[in-house]
Amino acid sequence: MFCKMLLGLAQFSKLTNLLNQPELKKVLIFSETKRDVEKLADDLSKNGHRAESIHGNKRQSQRARSLTAFRNDHCNILVATDVAARGLDIGDISHVINYTIPQTYNDYIHRIGRTGRGSKSGQALTFV
Repeated sequence: MFCKMLLGLAQFSKLTNLLNQPELKKVLIFSETKRDVEKLADDLSKNGHRAESIHGNKRQSQRARSLTAFRNDHCNILVATDVAARGLDIGDISHVINYTIPQTYNDYIHRIGRTGRGSKSGQALTFV
């Protein structure tokens, strides 16, 4: 286990370095607020990553478009809030990244349960 405190630009820089690794094929990133989710997805896109976002301030049609893009590999990164990701069933997520620490144990279990479904393996990473 490895732990290092990262803040602001250092945290974003570490995230982009991780996302450049080829084994991170399909990644679900959790952040706490709708605003942070949108900003993170925008910043990742500006840095050359194929990222979409899903949160409660998006219309249903926008959420559906983002999910379809993620499911069909038009993007390989989906940034989401906890509430927006409830009930998602996407079977081939290789990694879950907690960009912010979940508020509760149940939120943590819900987040990391999005990867490694069925007989597939997956990894979960948490930024602290």
